[in-house]
Amino acid sequence: MKIKHQKLKSAGAFLTILLLLPYVVTVFVNGIDVLGMSQEPCVQAETEDQDGEKTVRTVPWTEYMMGILGKTMPASYEKEALKAQAVVLRTMLYQQAAQDVVFKEAYLTPEELKKKWGAENFENYYKKLREVLDETETQVLFYQDSYAWVPYHQSSNGKTRSGKEVIGGDTYPYLATRECLEDVKAEDEMHVYQFSYDEIKKKCRSFLEAAEGEAEAKKALKFEDFEIQEKDSAGYVSKFRIGNTVCSGDEFRDALSLASSAFSIQEESGGLKITTMGKGHGLGMSQWTANELAKNGQNYKEILEFFFEGTTITNSEEILEKPE
Repeated sequence: MKIKHQKLKSAGAFLTILLLLPYVVTVFVNGIDVLGMSQEPCVQAETEDQDGEKTVRTVPWTEYMMGILGKTMPASYEKEALKAQAVVLRTMLYQQAAQDVVFKEAYLTPEELKKKWGAENFENYYKKLREVLDETETQVLFYQDSYAWVPYHQSSNGKTRSGKEVIGGDTYPYLATRECLEDVKAEDEMHVYQFSYDEIKKKCRSFLEAAEGEAEAKKALKFEDFEIQEKDSAGYVSKFRIGNTVCSGDEFRDALSLASSAFSIQEESGGLKITTMGKGHGLGMSQWTANELAKNGQNYKEILEFFFEGTTITNSEEILEKPE
């Protein structure tokens, strides 16, 4: 009887494990509080390993936000500048979440953040960014009754660009030119590149062939084939001629992986010397100026109002589902 009783107990325990297994797995994956306390939601985020293999991971929302914030802005920046960046990032991500997509924004794991910041800074910086997220909670930027488009860049060439000039139309009236005079002092503000004419032709082949045909695109280039035809009001190149082809400054920047489309050209050593000012596309919030404004006592709401005048900070409803 004793042996039989032990067998029954073992069978019951085995059945209990089978019944609880799905719940245990869910707890492990989604972080559900076994005591019934609510936990933060998780998101599906795409990651890429060193071999370029992409996988989708389930990541806690705060970890994902921390990973993007730590990747896109120096943790040494002023707290109010980091708050402005957090609201900008949250606006972008909430807009994506409303479409029920896998997030593809690159982020850093806690281990990668530790490597980036150094072990001696990790604890303080991680705490600082966590406070930034907690103090901005679910705040996002709205324009009228929908999420605003809130681009950002590291530094401008001294002015941010007009959305109307760059994109056309009046869809983003809050993306206006803003004086950012402190940006000229930014780290990596000026970059100098040198390319042979053959290198430029190769890198720009796609739109040269599209405009001129394969035969014309193969012709040798010389300095006279390059011309800055037009700049926008912020000083970024809007029209650039290569031979008989006219492209935008942004197309040329992307093709050559330039830091900015605010550039000048010179002939040097049988090729083209290109000098750029600023880092990034120049639209929306300049992170360098945001940090300078924070140093001067402006809070994150004032910073966001400066760069995105006409938008409103809204406490968005929680649209990320919590694990069930």
